[in-house]
Amino acid sequence: MKKLTADIVIIAAGTAGLPAAVTAAAGGASVIVFEKRGNTGGAGNMANAIGGVGSNYQHANGENVTPEEAYKIHMDWTHWRVDARLVSEFYRKAGSTINWLEEQGVEFSGFQGVIGKGRPVTAHTVKGLPPGPKQLGQAAAAMKILTKRAKDMGVQFYLKTPVKQIIKKGGRITGVIAEDEDGNEIQADAKAVIIATGGIAASNEMMKKYTGYEDGKDIYVLFKGGKNGLVGDGIRMAWEVGAGSTEIYMALTHHLPPPCAGPGGTAAEFTAFRLPYNIMVNLQGERFVNEDVGGAHSIVANTISIQKDRAAFMIFDGDLKQYYDETNAASPMGTQGQWSQYRTYKHENLDDNIREAREKGYKYLFMADSLEELCQQTGIRLSGLLNTIEEYNKLCKTGRDDIFYKQPQYLRPFKKQPKFYAGRFFAGAYNSTGGIKINYKTEVLSEDCDVITGLYAAGADANNMYTHSYTSLAGSHMGFAITSGRMAAENALKYVKSLK
Repeated sequence: MKKLTADIVIIAAGTAGLPAAVTAAAGGASVIVFEKRGNTGGAGNMANAIGGVGSNYQHANGENVTPEEAYKIHMDWTHWRVDARLVSEFYRKAGSTINWLEEQGVEFSGFQGVIGKGRPVTAHTVKGLPPGPKQLGQAAAAMKILTKRAKDMGVQFYLKTPVKQIIKKGGRITGVIAEDEDGNEIQADAKAVIIATGGIAASNEMMKKYTGYEDGKDIYVLFKGGKNGLVGDGIRMAWEVGAGSTEIYMALTHHLPPPCAGPGGTAAEFTAFRLPYNIMVNLQGERFVNEDVGGAHSIVANTISIQKDRAAFMIFDGDLKQYYDETNAASPMGTQGQWSQYRTYKHENLDDNIREAREKGYKYLFMADSLEELCQQTGIRLSGLLNTIEEYNKLCKTGRDDIFYKQPQYLRPFKKQPKFYAGRFFAGAYNSTGGIKINYKTEVLSEDCDVITGLYAAGADANNMYTHSYTSLAGSHMGFAITSGRMAAENALKYVKSLK
């Protein structure tokens, strides 16, 4: 068995692991990072923006968001079912994380994700890499910069070398055992270990057991980590050495399943299925939500999650389709507000786009010459749908939705004019949150809330920040991963230095 020694070992070189590595090395520690993939960056390579409040970049661009303001919004959104001190620590440090990233060489090109009316701008858009692989988001540039910074500072990276076990002796963590791509074991002795393995998004077994969802059946998870996916390695290993558990959530969004999913829930060519003029129904054919909150990912996802088979359909007819063809119909930007920002799309080839998708095996778009046929394709109860259409048309006639209070400008009668269209929407998630119990210092705790000496966790594995609803402040999942990585390294450094 090969033997290595370092002050700090970091498990995974992703969104939380890379900032932890740079921070620890800058503090004078010797650092080893084990990563099971063949590249660094993890889910951060697919992201675009990083959440932060009170940053220099915000102030320079006229945005003055305070940690207190963000904290109150966050706590109201989560109904205080989170670690309030950890939330506070994050928002107080999140602005300095943006400043720190700029010091490392990361550039920002603006803001994105204005979430809801009156919500502060928090997501800092990373100035991306030159045009390249489509799967890479703009934030991949930040991951590349952090990787180079870490290497320049002497951090040792072992790629394609997953950690299999965390070593605990005498009540404290003393290192890890990893395995290289040839199957050879490596023991790395260390004074502290930081877990940053990114959650359970690619483990259907853990997802079903701990959240009740099954990917591809009643939820679609967008970022699973590819072949060497996010399967809860760090959570499992932490539990094995006595870490306490927290609830694991899928932070819900909603969208058409990939590949027809895009920013805002649908790819551009299928935006017609997302517009607030449609009606959204369940398998009983009944409306269950105000369609003009379609920009509110979490609101709609939560309502979908309690319907039969967690199924929901956006439906419109030929009359509305013609309106979309002839008009640049409003479509939302952002994720949590009532259509407060708009892009426009002119739908000229929707029928052809649907046919092409279905010919390629896509199962979640439907087009029919009659409502009867549409219901046969989708499984929607015809009698329920007919009753809903009758009820809805009466609301349109009065100009007021007295049931779900849809905004009057979106009330267009369903004229039963062929063709008929439906898209099945699912609850979705970018990743999981939670699993490892930590305190506000990112120290891993036992079930009895005692500190496991020398063990820290950051990012999605230890995300006691969110419940089953996606973030209320844009970019904060990415922001928390990076900030908590820094926090874990800073606290691990204090511990390591206390031993000398």
